[in-house]
Amino acid sequence: MDRLIGIDYGKKRVGLAVSDPLGIFASALDTVQTAKIIDYLKKYSENENVVKFVVGWPVNMNGQPSESAQGVLEFVGLLNRNFPDIPVEMEDERFTSVLAHRAMIDGGMKAGERRDKSSVDKISAAIILQSYLDRQSGSVPSINPELVPDSMMRKNSRGSGKKRK
Repeated sequence: MDRLIGIDYGKKRVGLAVSDPLGIFASALDTVQTAKIIDYLKKYSENENVVKFVVGWPVNMNGQPSESAQGVLEFVGLLNRNFPDIPVEMEDERFTSVLAHRAMIDGGMKAGERRDKSSVDKISAAIILQSYLDRQSGSVPSINPELVPDSMMRKNSRGSGKKRK
């Protein structure tokens, strides 16, 4: 069955997500050390028919590529060399970490578990892939970051003086 793989690339870890066979839903799959990602994807694609990679594209609020974009481009080149028959698409990854943290809180994940960055990476990959799937189906428009209220932006909560129960 056909699968799309969502990828949240990082220098240390790569978050992965996978679509259902119909390409409607994305689910968090795994978090893999960056040095081992190609081997992981090769093994995964032996058992599943991967038809596309959707890689998070890091951009700033002004739409310009962030400083981590060069690493993502190098990774995409690596994907293209190792999987020449599988297309790669880029998907705006703004707000995915914020949304991943919100999903973990809403899902009842305890604070200690939320600090596990590997959880954030694979949930971010699922958000990237779901955003792509929704856009392809025409069910959700692209997010215009200028319209996102400041209250939705992640703020540093340390030192706020308020204790949470």
